[in-house]
Amino acid sequence: MDQARQPEQTAEAAPDAPGKPPTAAPAEGTGAATADAATAATAGGPTAFPPRPGALRRPADSTADADTAAAEEARRERHARLDRFQRDPYPLYDRARRTAGLTFVPLLDAWLVARDADIREVLLRPQDFSSAQSLRPDVQPSPAALAVLGGGFAPRPTVVSTDGPAHRRHRAPLNSGLSAARTAALTAYVTQQAERLAEAFAGAVAEHGRADLMAHYARPLPGAVVGRLLGLDPADVPTAVHCSYSAERLLYRPLSEPEQIAAAEDVLALQHLLDRYARDRRARPGDDLITGLVTALAPDAGLGPGPRALTGDQRCELVANLQNLLIAGHLTTTALIGTTVLHLLRHRDQWERLLARPDLIPAAVEEAARYDSAVQGFRRTTTRPVTLAGTELPAGATVFVAYGSANRDPARHPDPDVFDITRARAHARHHLAFGHGPHGCPGSQLARVQLRATLAVFTRRLPGLRLVEGRHVPMRPTLIHRSPEELLLTC
Repeated sequence: MDQARQPEQTAEAAPDAPGKPPTAAPAEGTGAATADAATAATAGGPTAFPPRPGALRRPADSTADADTAAAEEARRERHARLDRFQRDPYPLYDRARRTAGLTFVPLLDAWLVARDADIREVLLRPQDFSSAQSLRPDVQPSPAALAVLGGGFAPRPTVVSTDGPAHRRHRAPLNSGLSAARTAALTAYVTQQAERLAEAFAGAVAEHGRADLMAHYARPLPGAVVGRLLGLDPADVPTAVHCSYSAERLLYRPLSEPEQIAAAEDVLALQHLLDRYARDRRARPGDDLITGLVTALAPDAGLGPGPRALTGDQRCELVANLQNLLIAGHLTTTALIGTTVLHLLRHRDQWERLLARPDLIPAAVEEAARYDSAVQGFRRTTTRPVTLAGTELPAGATVFVAYGSANRDPARHPDPDVFDITRARAHARHHLAFGHGPHGCPGSQLARVQLRATLAVFTRRLPGLRLVEGRHVPMRPTLIHRSPEELLLTC
């Protein structure tokens, strides 16, 4: 690969031996085969997958058994190193920002774009940096799991993985369905649900002395809100939330084969649930976002009486886009609720300041989103040879644009490692927690509404809230929905 400099090797991100970025076959858990698996698992479909390295069996002998054991051990070690990095990526971000050019990170199989200015440049050049592989997963599902997924809906591009006219087509109904007016109309419902869930959380704390905020509040609130937005029956929301997490686990966590099969079955169940809703809205339109997507992506041009049934292609596209919207709509906000409360309670002076000055709630939301972003970044793929930050990249190179690193860049944010809810307004909302440019998050205002409602109700109802002493708070090992695995709180 042509390059301006040798990639920096880091303690957690370096391969076993230094060298140039791979230019031939991708490493295990990355590359084209895994990208196809990602599309199939998140959108479903009988996609043909190339065999994984080592998938073709050799005669059973001691050498083959030893090779298999060694490959499995290498896989486990890689995932262990990836977990360590994902639980705390900030030290690597800091080194990358201070290093000239870009840094190649073997664990990500990508060039790390770490500085705020460089990230903004990439996000404003979609013609040069494609989103087609933006959500390439960390693991390759097993053949058995892929066989289950093959019984679902064929994969289709979504708003996350398209650029140009295709992206604008997918984005238009989201802009309408998440407009300022639509968001304002949901605010009363958000407040009602926040009060209800906070009361139940307080009851659990009173009964047991502690309770997990993630399980009792941070997951149910965004699930209920996105269900309302889409037009789901409340009885279907728990299933939709559960299956969404299964889709994420299948692609980003090393699971046993039985666990993979169970997760794949959950993905299929979610696809069939969403397909049922799409077909119902074709026949009986409603005032919800599912109807908006059906109308925009599958317009009914029939000439006869009554609505024309959705075609197979239309159903596949709708399922893919509805599933993407559902997952993005609640997993990200759940993560933000968890990290916001965690850092406010971990920095007790900031919590006390918020109690004394509720008018700081909007600023606290922005600072929490900046300080520890739920979406740490996305991949982009170069469409032609480009030079970025002095590093020459060929066509087809992968970069990881790290929003979380941009939000700790001292060139943009003074004292970036300090959590300060009184940060100057000039800097408070200049973060990239919700992206930037054409792919900026269309639901950012709805997420903010939920975060503000959360802080309002908890500071009023539970001012003595605090972390359970002596309990380490592990972060989920992921760069797309960074949050506490559990957050045990007491009063």
